[in-house]
Amino acid sequence: MGLVLDWNVIISFAAGLLVLFLLLNVLSAPLKIIFKLVLNVIIGTVCLLIFNFIGEFFGFTIAINVVTAFVVGFFGLPGVILLIILKVILGV
Repeated sequence: MGLVLDWNVIISFAAGLLVLFLLLNVLSAPLKIIFKLVLNVIIGTVCLLIFNFIGEFFGFTIAINVVTAFVVGFFGLPGVILLIILKVILGV
């Protein structure tokens, strides 16, 4: 009993690999964006924790939640300054 492959099987296998490759390429871009956003939120949270640790000595802290962490993670230091200005203006 030898292994006999029909051309239809080979072409179907190649087409399936091509579709799988294209599907993974299409889905990888949104996953990269989501991963980057999550990483930025984590970095923003760490920055806010450090700011709050230092700010406790002066009696000035910023609440840590998803929105503030995202603002700091997305904008960086200008995001921290923006949150400080908002806190001073709104008095929250």
